Amino acid sequence: MNQPEVNHILSIDAGTQSLRAMIFDCDGHLIAKHQVHHDPPEEPAPGWCEQNVTDFWSALVRACQALWQHPDVDRKRLAAVSVTSQRGTTLCLDAHGEPLRPAILWLDQRRCQGLAPIGGLQGLAFRLAGVHHTISNLQAKAASNWIRTCEPDIWNKTQHFLLVSGYLNFRLTGKYHDSHASQVAYLPFDYKSFAWAHSSDWRWGMLGIQPSQLPTLFQPGQTLGTVSQQAATATGIPSGLPVIAAAADKACEVLGSGCLSPSAGHLSFGTAATFNITSPHYFEAEKFIPPYPAAIPNHYSVESQIFRGFWMVTWFLKNFGHLEKQRAQEASSFKPANPNLCCPETYLEELLHQTSPGCDGLMLQPYWSPGIKTPGPEARGSILGFQAHHGRAHLYRALIEGLLLELFAAGSRIQRRGKLKLGQLACSGGGSQSDGIMQIAADVFGLPSTRPHVYETSGLGAAMIAAVGLGLVKDFPEAISKMTRPGKVFQPRADAQRIYARLYAKYQKIYPRLKTVYSHMG
Repeated sequence: MNQPEVNHILSIDAGTQSLRAMIFDCDGHLIAKHQVHHDPPEEPAPGWCEQNVTDFWSALVRACQALWQHPDVDRKRLAAVSVTSQRGTTLCLDAHGEPLRPAILWLDQRRCQGLAPIGGLQGLAFRLAGVHHTISNLQAKAASNWIRTCEPDIWNKTQHFLLVSGYLNFRLTGKYHDSHASQVAYLPFDYKSFAWAHSSDWRWGMLGIQPSQLPTLFQPGQTLGTVSQQAATATGIPSGLPVIAAAADKACEVLGSGCLSPSAGHLSFGTAATFNITSPHYFEAEKFIPPYPAAIPNHYSVESQIFRGFWMVTWFLKNFGHLEKQRAQEASSFKPANPNLCCPETYLEELLHQTSPGCDGLMLQPYWSPGIKTPGPEARGSILGFQAHHGRAHLYRALIEGLLLELFAAGSRIQRRGKLKLGQLACSGGGSQSDGIMQIAADVFGLPSTRPHVYETSGLGAAMIAAVGLGLVKDFPEAISKMTRPGKVFQPRADAQRIYARLYAKYQKIYPRLKTVYSHMG
């Protein structure tokens, strides 16, 4: 009897709201998937956001054990496992690998006050360059500084300071290993060289982290360990299966959407909305904000982010989406229930079609949360142009248009700084499942807007990295050719393009003119 071909990849995607275990083949087909939702994050204080560390591992165990029940899954065909995860969420483990406190999620807004500024020649250089405020903000936002200042007993016991990917790789292999392409956080990481910073680098002192607390880093595609017997018993993943270094979720999304060239723009419509391009050259989208490691070795993912991007859809549903939630609840009572009709976001699509481009003069500027460049009270958003005829549909469309206009501004800035020109646009994340949002993206950018053939582009990207690393496909161009392809394509409409061009000219003036007003609002 012939042995089955070993060419399936198990991808683990540990997101903010859920963890998904997926199996892909080397043609980019999603064979099976199981999703486990996390409990809502804890909020011990306003702006804080924490998660029980062991929730990530228990979700992985539950997702994998459920996956093996799928009729199309054959564990004998698995060639490797790879982990991609949310960025910036930090964990403290003791000498035995046990959590010392809840994970501080990337959404967390706490700040450590009263830290001494960077001194010496390096501090002088920052002041002369006009970036000392940005450096101070980075210092205040770093979770390591908050823990060692406010919870010194915890920090003194912290032997391992990891991201979610590093924690899951540890639980799978028993080794403190991670991918260098996952190190997107307030860490002493040198983004130019894809390695921990030199021992003399100012970042070590600024963050208070010791080299011994950080994992050993591997290049995407390298084997960072094998599944231990203990992990195999818990998860059902075959013992000894190679664990391949992947990349952070956004980097994997870009790869899984087929965006290899700098002329291929990528929009991620997730909790954090981003514009990305992949570049072989280092350049900064904004001064002193480095490009992150791409999923492809020796490449950069040049990015601009709206911190709470399509989280705003959740905000809209919570505050204004009572009708949509009611319809979804009613649909769930029918047996068998249609999963799409049980999702309240499905019904938001109708609101987009009740209004026209430009929302009859209603505009939204989506700076709801402080970012790296706008840390203070001026980090606010606005809804402008209200008139008596505006209703829920106008507000929802203005929200989506505001996000797309801000992403267009980010894309324009990256094109200028990188001296490049976009020729195509791919979109992924939850918002990409909306035809209305995809059409607005095409109209705002004036480019065909493509939805990839699978929704799970982050998991697919991680599988592609593993396939290349194992030699199942020759290289990344071949992986993109074999494992990705366009799904539905939305063409820009000339009349809507003209409206958004005029709207963007107005949009650009909003924040500069209101920034001073925001700064006095407390």
